[in-house]
Amino acid sequence: MTDLTALTITDAHAHIFPPKIASKAVGSIGEFYQIPMCHPGSPEALLESGGAIGVRKYLVCSTATRPGQVTAINDFIRESCAAHPEFLGFGTLHPGYEDIPGEARRIRELGLRGVKLHPDFQQFFIDDPAAFPIYQSCQELGLPILFHTGDERYDWSAPARMAEVARRYPGLTCIAAHFGGYNHWQDVELYRDLPNVWFDTSSALFKLPQERALHLISLMGHRRFLFGTDFPMWDHREELERFLSLGLPAEVRDDILHRNFRRLFEVEL
Repeated sequence: MTDLTALTITDAHAHIFPPKIASKAVGSIGEFYQIPMCHPGSPEALLESGGAIGVRKYLVCSTATRPGQVTAINDFIRESCAAHPEFLGFGTLHPGYEDIPGEARRIRELGLRGVKLHPDFQQFFIDDPAAFPIYQSCQELGLPILFHTGDERYDWSAPARMAEVARRYPGLTCIAAHFGGYNHWQDVELYRDLPNVWFDTSSALFKLPQERALHLISLMGHRRFLFGTDFPMWDHREELERFLSLGLPAEVRDDILHRNFRRLFEVEL
């Protein structure tokens, strides 16, 4: 059994919500995926769950499903990061927002470190030209984008579309969540020659066969992977156990658990 006190751990994919809407937001996510949520979506619940395995830093985010939610969500993420130094915040944008370049600049001025997009929730195709102003602004400002990618029910966030965006914007750091494509892991090899695409481990290892996960880590290179939980969907201890069960060499394991996070975001733990 791995001694958790000997591990340094970061969580590169966690969602938090304002108290007034947390219960509704978490319920909606669970209904969308037909997966019971493990926790409330509050910052305090995140710290409690992550604290059980000693998480040092959390990438926290939320998604605007309507353009009118963008500024309030970005303000909430900034306030949460100010209250909790363990948090590294990603803002949100929406293709329908009226001043994407201006809000992207404000995201950076707020001290947020990137942007989270969920095309399935926001109902746009990743490679739709309507989203290009987001990608152009983030590329110019050096803001990585964490993309939800893949779903067998929809084509909004298909890996092929994600790969097209990464190819069109080579200076944009793209983090393709869920091992690069939830339920579309057969298409993840489309990213092989796209060095600006990173990956996280969230919401994948509960159903992705271990041999396939190990193959993708080897094929894409372990220095492009970040450990993530997709909190509040999953419990931190549960997700860590799934990750450790891959049996990766200690050097590879620790790169994914924390070194790649430190290198990408240039933070101290």
